[in-house]
Amino acid sequence: MAKQVKSAFFCKNCGAESSKWVGKCPSCGEWNTYVEEIITPKGKNEVLGIGVGKKVLTPVKISQIKSEEYPRIKLPSNELNRVLGGGLVPGSIILLGGEPGIGKSTLVLQNVLRIRSRKVLYVSGEESAQQLRMRADRIAGGKMDCECFLLCETSLENIFTCLKNDKPDLLIVDSIQTIASDLLESAAGSVSQVRECAAAFLRYAKETNTPVILIGHINKEGSIAGPKVLEHIVDAVIQFEGDRHYLYRILRGIKNRFGNTSEIGIYEMKEDGLKEVTNPSMMLLNESDEALSGSAIGVTVDGARPFLIDTQALVSTAAYGTAQRSVTGFDPRRMNMLLAVLEKRVGFKLAQKDVFLNIAGGLKVNDPALDLAVVCAILSSNFDSPIAKDVCFAGEVGLSGEIRQITRIDQRISEAQKMGFKTILVPKSNMKGVAKNDKIRILEVGRVEEAFKFIFG
Repeated sequence: MAKQVKSAFFCKNCGAESSKWVGKCPSCGEWNTYVEEIITPKGKNEVLGIGVGKKVLTPVKISQIKSEEYPRIKLPSNELNRVLGGGLVPGSIILLGGEPGIGKSTLVLQNVLRIRSRKVLYVSGEESAQQLRMRADRIAGGKMDCECFLLCETSLENIFTCLKNDKPDLLIVDSIQTIASDLLESAAGSVSQVRECAAAFLRYAKETNTPVILIGHINKEGSIAGPKVLEHIVDAVIQFEGDRHYLYRILRGIKNRFGNTSEIGIYEMKEDGLKEVTNPSMMLLNESDEALSGSAIGVTVDGARPFLIDTQALVSTAAYGTAQRSVTGFDPRRMNMLLAVLEKRVGFKLAQKDVFLNIAGGLKVNDPALDLAVVCAILSSNFDSPIAKDVCFAGEVGLSGEIRQITRIDQRISEAQKMGFKTILVPKSNMKGVAKNDKIRILEVGRVEEAFKFIFG
């Protein structure tokens, strides 16, 4: 008797299952996210039989459980260790996501090539062994003194057969969207395949106490490709961000069960791989000695890490009837709000002028404390008057033109002082209880007009 083919509908956003197509997902509320997939009938194939051994567990009183810290596995990259919270936890499963070509495979490969004391299995479903060897030669410069083994395979059952025989200390899967199980009839990368394969690697990690790193792609909406349940079952979600046309990359923790998500790692893309940026302020500032109009240095904090960034603006008379607004690396709606504040509260007529804003270095900044630097850069370009190179800014601009309080003011002032700036403009209400710094002049401003008077007289 022929095997009956069964199909079901899955939500691409949350992974919810339905027997028929629905327009709005009842689980997550998203519209038009249900897709049809062929699945096997429920039976002996309902649970993938690829575990390493089933143990009968009994409940244990929480007070009887020994409280001990997991010995973390230190990776060669200090920036990656910082984002992970100190290193890899044994038995954890990490999801590393990013856009195609951003450098996810390069980041992982250059780390495993420098691990000497542990056996690493790198499973590649996208590249051949020869392609990986060519990349490894470029990254390591021909030095292959490591215990890294390559397996180019997309079948989940074949991967687990190799895992039972080799028993690695660290497993890398590149990428989870290319792995498929023979027990499911849907194509690789579908919702059911991604969910079941990730669940299988999760069981393997917990049963063998082996850390697993899954590499995943980003879809057009900017989220991890596959159902949201993939992000729920893993212990940590790390996102690799950046523009492929620029050199800098940011490693950001989205979720971390073994650490905080306020840390970021910064890398610079080189010909021989990714280089750690230990002092991002030095890399992102303008190296020119000449003071130029339309440039203001803002002190921003991404996660728990402060750094200085060059904010560039260009204001010119509109050549057409409608003024243009172009933004790179900053929220365009927030810039429009700041322009409205300048026109309504301060009296600058910018409605008939083109305004272009750029965050140098190709970074995307969402810190509200960059508002004051954006405003000053726009005014500097509007009057074609440069700002002194030893002045920096940190402050959020409110709708009434007031300068509002910001977080981590101590770290921002220390970073500006460390980079050699002589003056920093900060919100007036932010300095209560903050120790004074004799090495840098701290100018407290309460409104945009006060900052304007100080800069341009």
